[in-house]
Amino acid sequence: MVLQRFSWPYGGLSAAFCGNFTGWTEYPMARVGNEFQVVFDLPPGVYQYRFLVDGVWRCDDTKPFVRDEYGLISNEVLVENIVQPVVQPEPSTSGINMDDGTILTTMPPEPNPGVQIAVFRHGISGILLHNTIYDVVPLSSKLAILDAQLPVKQAFKIMHDEGLALVPLWDENQGTVTGMLTASDFVLMLRKLQRNIRALGNEELEMHPISAWKEAKLQFYGGPDGAVMQRRPLIHVKDSDNLVDVALTIIRNEISSVPIFKSLPDSSGMPLLNLATLQGILKFLCSKLQEQAEGYSLLQNQLLNIPIGTWSPHTGRASNRQLRTLRLTSPLNSCLDLLLQDRVSSIPIVDDNGSLRDVYSLSDIMALAKNDVYARIELEQVTVQNALDVQYQLQGRRQCHTCLQTSTLLEVLEELSIPGVRRVVVIEQSTRFVEGIISLRDIFTFLLG
Repeated sequence: MVLQRFSWPYGGLSAAFCGNFTGWTEYPMARVGNEFQVVFDLPPGVYQYRFLVDGVWRCDDTKPFVRDEYGLISNEVLVENIVQPVVQPEPSTSGINMDDGTILTTMPPEPNPGVQIAVFRHGISGILLHNTIYDVVPLSSKLAILDAQLPVKQAFKIMHDEGLALVPLWDENQGTVTGMLTASDFVLMLRKLQRNIRALGNEELEMHPISAWKEAKLQFYGGPDGAVMQRRPLIHVKDSDNLVDVALTIIRNEISSVPIFKSLPDSSGMPLLNLATLQGILKFLCSKLQEQAEGYSLLQNQLLNIPIGTWSPHTGRASNRQLRTLRLTSPLNSCLDLLLQDRVSSIPIVDDNGSLRDVYSLSDIMALAKNDVYARIELEQVTVQNALDVQYQLQGRRQCHTCLQTSTLLEVLEELSIPGVRRVVVIEQSTRFVEGIISLRDIFTFLLG
């Protein structure tokens, strides 16, 4: 074994160190005179390493370096069987604690959580930046596209029968995809019918095209001053875009999916390649992490040690959003209000004790399109329990995807990478009391910092 000293002589308030021989887990460096140092007891060989100085990843430009498969640069050192002396602290009058010195270790100390997260994000960004959304798209998949002139009633029936929460719209006149029809559109249409403001009768819905509904929505759901909403251009990405840009496009625009357009036109005349989702990107990311899981120690950390998700106040954890729950007896209208106003995709449904019973998602509203159920009900009189009963009659009871605060980050990532799973509810194990919720959006907001 060889004592190998690593140093950072270029200033900074704090410094940490990691290398391939530490599994890229970060360790603090001690100030020695005018530089930071750490010493490891290593067998002879070639090693790569990096420094984290004041929260910024750095390499020593005066030392050899290499570039990995993702384009990330690390310093490289050849450790030979020649003992290097450990530099002792020099006298200093700068107020440095003289007990501080070179950290000598064969079993490095526990890493700082903030630095550990920074290391993890650095590695994740490397994977996402150096892969494109084209790498994520299945080689063969079924993609439904609806004509914008299709009657609204028929369109929503197709969405229900095919299990679709959203679908691209094709405009024959423009020869391209110009918009998306979503479960939110179905909710807004129901409300317009129920409020009887320029209401469309059931017969008229048979003829009313999607394009006309989209234009009517802009006028009906305008601003508080009566101004008509402006149609925004279709948000889309190119198949050559990296995964960081695609994920940020979904998060910043608060959408669940984004169309992928081909960079180069082909003979088919169809510019749309597929739809990109956070779940698809996460599934791809998990496959990469499985290949090198030993390099990401944060994956084994429990949720209670990671700043991620939306939490109940009783847990004492900070959240950017308020955790919303509803009772089975709550009006369905109240549930839809929260889904639309908070721009979330689902709400945990609890009993009188706060224990989880189910989760109502925005896409569940599509069950009312089956056999024109929506035309025979009054939303004001329908409870969440009534709406769930309709869902159960059509598809049976479903599994609620849950985890515990003691679950690891890896376990949550793997659960959310399952097709169709968009959030996990954090519960207390014995009572199933709802403590928090972690969505795909929460995951990527954390991963991308």
